[in-house]
Amino acid sequence: MPGPHDLFARYTFGHPERAAAELRAVLPAHVVSEVDWSSLRQESGSVVDPELRETESDLLFTARLHSGRSLLLYVLLEHQSSVDSWMALRMLRYVVRQVERWRQEHPESALLPVIIPLVMYHGPDGAWTAPRRMEELFDLPEEEEARERWRALLPRFEYLLDDLTAEREEALRARSGPPLARLAWLVLRYARTGELAHRLPDWMVLFAQVQAAPEGAEHLLVVIRYMLWVEKDAAVHAAARQVLHSVLDEQRAEELMGTWAEDMMERGVQKGLVQGRLQERAEVVLRILTARGVPTDESARQRILSCMDGAILDRWFERALNATTLRDVLEDLPQ
Repeated sequence: MPGPHDLFARYTFGHPERAAAELRAVLPAHVVSEVDWSSLRQESGSVVDPELRETESDLLFTARLHSGRSLLLYVLLEHQSSVDSWMALRMLRYVVRQVERWRQEHPESALLPVIIPLVMYHGPDGAWTAPRRMEELFDLPEEEEARERWRALLPRFEYLLDDLTAEREEALRARSGPPLARLAWLVLRYARTGELAHRLPDWMVLFAQVQAAPEGAEHLLVVIRYMLWVEKDAAVHAAARQVLHSVLDEQRAEELMGTWAEDMMERGVQKGLVQGRLQERAEVVLRILTARGVPTDESARQRILSCMDGAILDRWFERALNATTLRDVLEDLPQ
């Protein structure tokens, strides 16, 4: 189930105009100048393996070049709110799956499209520290000359990184793009840092610009929902209310805050229902194991009952139907 960071990133940067703002801020200048940004389109469908996915905010776009060539430029945008030390391998697998699908859809083509992987990071634990190059993940000799010889034999792959935690507020506000994109960069940058409450009043002009744009009320509600979801501090709530009152009339501001409160209550009810359904599925797995005479110790019982991943529970259910030992279901148990 996607979290608030994923939903907010997808909502904001899933729109081509706002995605273009993010890409133009990070891509090399020669790429930015060669892309026909009016042709940028979001592609549907994901090629990310379920077991690899930690978020559900990967976005894939296509664009054409000004040269008029039929070559497509694919850009994969993956959002991260925590450092993943294996991101280079993960992004390489994303790209490989995308080109495999492209080959299936274009069997007549002798060349592959360019694919540029980009990670947007805004974690609360400081700057991004994971390797960006695939060759850095391999265990190589310590001696530099030997390392270079071995490195020449390894796959070369590197992803781009937009580390929002390394950007100053002034730099993010100065980025080119629609008001919602610029506000989203700031909110992503400072949410969960403890600084959001005292920075919000400085962004009132930007909030007003968001509100004045088409669908501005909806955009404001999404931003407020995200901020109040990730920041439980009363000072953030008070600052958000102050900002809303500065850009809206009192009635509309209170309506938005009330809508958020109702939404939080509804989310709580929905979360409880989902957890209840998952609990029932876990109990079914245990009942099947009992019916088949498979011994289940207390540790395994608690592991199954505490699982809140529907895909894993489905896999355990299917395996339990034919299991003769607990290891047939929980495959990672020691021999």
